[in-house]
Amino acid sequence: MIKKLKAGFKRYFITGLLVVVPLYLTVNIFGLIVGYMDTMLKYLPEPLQPDTYLPFHIPGLGVIFTIGVIFLMGLLATNLLGKKLVEIGDGILARIPLFKGIYKPIKQLLETFLATGYSDFRRVVLIEFPSRGMYSVGFLTGVAAGEVQAKTAEKVVNVFLPTTPNPTTGFYLLIPEKDIIPLDMSVEDAFKLIITGGMVSPEKAKAENIAGPKA
Repeated sequence: MIKKLKAGFKRYFITGLLVVVPLYLTVNIFGLIVGYMDTMLKYLPEPLQPDTYLPFHIPGLGVIFTIGVIFLMGLLATNLLGKKLVEIGDGILARIPLFKGIYKPIKQLLETFLATGYSDFRRVVLIEFPSRGMYSVGFLTGVAAGEVQAKTAEKVVNVFLPTTPNPTTGFYLLIPEKDIIPLDMSVEDAFKLIITGGMVSPEKAKAENIAGPKA
């Protein structure tokens, strides 16, 4: 009887943690982001600050302000003059030794994911890496072409192999097409698998949802 009570308490307590902790962290992180964006308003001249005219502070105005600024910057950057100014700015930043090492990779990453999303990752594959008998999850990005294909004895494909827990970095591999194992999982599910180091997988999540919490 006591064992059953302990097992029940443990099950419900762990289930409660799984609900409360993510919710608590999400709310706090969201609060920090909103608070940070609200501080952006302090950089405006006093006559342009909303708090000058409002009887009390309204949280979240910084979010609206930040979204508006990003939208205006995008609007300006799409016209001819704006594009030229962005090119000049990029050229200046590329000459700053420490800054360029951070700015350029971040910009390239955002351009890749925001402009094309996951469309460049054609499908999820399994490859034998880093040695025989060991396997890694990667993304097929296309068929190799040009010199790299001409100098190989067989048809090779391009595979991006992301690292855990940061999938924005990884390895570019040229692998014989016959050596890749196609997987049926989606790109999004593969990213979840990689980021969590295998702790969250589509099959595991489905099994847990069907079986329910363990005692």
